[in-house]
Order: sequence, then structure tokens, then C-alpha cells
Amino acid sequence: MKTKYKVGISSERLKIKDPLKGGPAYCRFFSLFIFILLFCFCSCRINYSFSGASISPEMKTVSVQFFQNQAPLFQPALSTVFTESLKDRMISQTNLELINGLGDLDFQGEITNYTTSPLAIQGNETAALNRLTISVHVKFTNAKNPKLNFDKTFSEFTDYESTITLSSIEGELIQQIVDKLTEDVFNVALTNW
Repeated sequence: MKTKYKVGISSERLKIKDPLKGGPAYCRFFSLFIFILLFCFCSCRINYSFSGASISPEMKTVSVQFFQNQAPLFQPALSTVFTESLKDRMISQTNLELINGLGDLDFQGEITNYTTSPLAIQGNETAALNRLTISVHVKFTNAKNPKLNFDKTFSEFTDYESTITLSSIEGELIQQIVDKLTEDVFNVALTNW
């Protein structure tokens, strides 16, 4: 008994042709499909970015003015760090051109608070942790859609061990807080949170 069973469907029975060697009907169908697909993508203007930003197509430019440090406790590099970080976020997460002067979107403001305070007081009345807090007042102007303008203060903080001096980790802590602040400003301005 030499009976062989074939499993599956024979391409000869269904007359399926190799897609790469398809006949005229296949080519017409494939061409029509590609044309419809391209038409749909080209005729619809959908602005999508991985950052979640929803930016109108008429927006072309963004400007970030220098944020002066008006905090009672003055940290000299903070103005530059915040301003440049906000510029970097706008460049990296949007397709807008960063310009001097006033852009279609404009950010300006000042640093209003820079404080360190003790947290988690222990039994011997010493702090186990300290908290560094930075607040920034931001005035955002959307030249194309004034309903989205805002004038708001953003605050963020990070905690650090009280056994470590602030001066030894200040630069790292400032960058962590500034990253959070620029993300907050970006989200409120461009994702309508």
C-alpha cells in the first residue's frame, strides 16, 4: 500500500499565481490598491508625532525667549539651562523652525523659585531627605490660535539624601527638574493637557 496523502491546498487547483509574477489582473488590482492608499494618505492632513503634540499645519516657527532668574535664592546657570532645554525640546519633538524674535508659538517668562528644604525629619530632629524645588512662570502665545494661550506657573522638585551636599549634586538635580519642567510646559502648550 503506497498511498500518499497531501496536506494543504494545491496552488494549481486554486490557480493562484506567484504575486511577484502576477498576471495582468493582479497588476491592475495591486496598482489600484496602491493608488487608493496613496490618495487617502495624501488627501488627508493628519498631524501626528510620537511626542503626542498636535500642531496645526499652519504653524511653522517657534521662539523661546530667555528666562530670567528672579528667584530669591539665585543659581547663576539656571536661566541658561532652562532656556536651552526648552529650545532643545521644541526642536527634538516638533518639526517647527526655532527662530529669534517672535514665532508662531512663543514662550517667555521667568524663574520664580529655587529653594531647598528639609523633609522626613528623624527622631534626632535632623532631615533624612532634602527637597530641591524650582518654579517657572511661563507665558505661552499661539499666534494662530489665541484660545490656546496661557500664563501659568510650573513647579517641580526632586529629593536627595541629606548626607550629600547640594553643591556636589546640584547640576544633576537641576537637569532632572528642568527636564520635568520642560516636559510639563510642552504638554500644556502642544498636547492641550
